[in-house]
Amino acid sequence: MPTIDERIQAFFAAGPWAVAGASTDRRKYGNKVLRAYLQNGKQPVYPVNPHATEVEGLTAYPDVASCPEPVRAMSIITQPNVTEKLVEEAAAAGVEHLWIQPGAEEPGGRRSSAGARDLGHPRRSVRSRRARLPRRVDE
Repeated sequence: MPTIDERIQAFFAAGPWAVAGASTDRRKYGNKVLRAYLQNGKQPVYPVNPHATEVEGLTAYPDVASCPEPVRAMSIITQPNVTEKLVEEAAAAGVEHLWIQPGAEEPGGRRSSAGARDLGHPRRSVRSRRARLPRRVDE
């Protein structure tokens, strides 16, 4: 079984990436995560937000299946009630790696992480590990 560091490496090597929950509000974590991808040369990256047409100058897509090419890795920064649906959509779209941010999981149960395994993402789900992301995103 791969270690957490090996899973993180595989996630960041995968590309193309999507950020589900990418926000137009630069103060929100979904926007900061998208900017971290951009500032670290992780492209192509696609913002997924059904309520936006553009985030940080990039076309936003209503769901991962609408992205212009197959996404291999996706960060999920959404409320728990949305996360479970996104995990299902990711599995249906063939996303191989998921990074579920703290707070995006069901409270107390890690239901979405378990759902990722049930939907064909064994050993490939990565929960947030802040040490691997920039501590500060350039404004």
